Amino acid sequence: MAELDSGGGGNHKGGKVRSKKQSTRVDMTPMVDLMFLLITFFMLTTTLAKPQAMDLAMPDKDDLNKEEQLDVADTRTMTVLLGSANRIEWFIGIAGNSLTPPTVENFGKNGIRKTIIDKAKDIKAATGKDMIIIIKPSDKSNYKNLVDILDEMKITNTKQYAIVDISNPEIDLLKRDSIY
Repeated sequence: MAELDSGGGGNHKGGKVRSKKQSTRVDMTPMVDLMFLLITFFMLTTTLAKPQAMDLAMPDKDDLNKEEQLDVADTRTMTVLLGSANRIEWFIGIAGNSLTPPTVENFGKNGIRKTIIDKAKDIKAATGKDMIIIIKPSDKSNYKNLVDILDEMKITNTKQYAIVDISNPEIDLLKRDSIY
């Protein structure tokens, strides 16, 4: 049992005669019980943070062995290259024969998000179909960049996108613009 004891009284010889002070004794056991009750109450009444996960449609393992490719018009394909230092390079079409010049962007609402929204509207107006975004992370990009671009896909409500390996002409393009 925990207790607080403060000694009092005078056992000193000589001097003035003083009245003996009673020692105060505080029993801490009910305080400990109350602490455990409060901890239990708050643990049971609070909701734990649920992890936030994004649903991704991944191909079956059996389908990975098949080398099937979809033919998609270059006019509705946007390629996003993830470079170093949180930089992105994008273009419409394929590397080497792009319909728009490769442009270096940042993440955020005034960067790649604005570009995706604008280009999606342009492609929808021109072709009547949704834009397809091909995401190609480089060796110099980090995992945070990939998560950020997937967040941008969710924010901009892009329905069709794919994560693909980067090719040598695209790496040369990143090196040319000093973001590799």
